[in-house]
Amino acid sequence: MNEENKDSNEVRKKEKKKRENSQEEVHNESQQNKFFVDLRYEKEVLEQIMHILKEVNNKSYGREITFKDLAVYAVPKLLPKDLEKIQESSLTEMERVQRLLDEHNEKHKTNLSLGEFLVKKLNI
Repeated sequence: MNEENKDSNEVRKKEKKKRENSQEEVHNESQQNKFFVDLRYEKEVLEQIMHILKEVNNKSYGREITFKDLAVYAVPKLLPKDLEKIQESSLTEMERVQRLLDEHNEKHKTNLSLGEFLVKKLNI
C-alpha cells in the first residue's frame, strides 16, 4: 500500500507541475518576444530583403547585418499612416464592403441590410 501512495503522490506532483507549466505558457503568449517571418509565398518581398541584406553586408568591417537588424531599425520609423495601410491590407473584400455598409448606416441613420445596401449602391 505504501508503494501505491508513493505512485499517487508522484502522479499528483506531475499533474501540478503540468498545470504550472501550462499557466506559464499562457502568460508568456501575451508577452511574445520571438517572431517567425514566413516569406515563402511572397517572393518579391523576399527578393527585396535579400537584395538589401546583400547590399548592407558588402563592407570590409563589422559584423554581418541580419533581418533582425533591419526590422529593429525600421519599426520605429513606421508612421500612423503606415499602420493604417497595414490595417487596410489585412481586410478581406467582404470586410471592406461590411465596413462601407456600417459607415453608410451610421452616416444616414439607417439600418440597411447588406443586400439592400448593395442594391442601392449598384443602382439595380
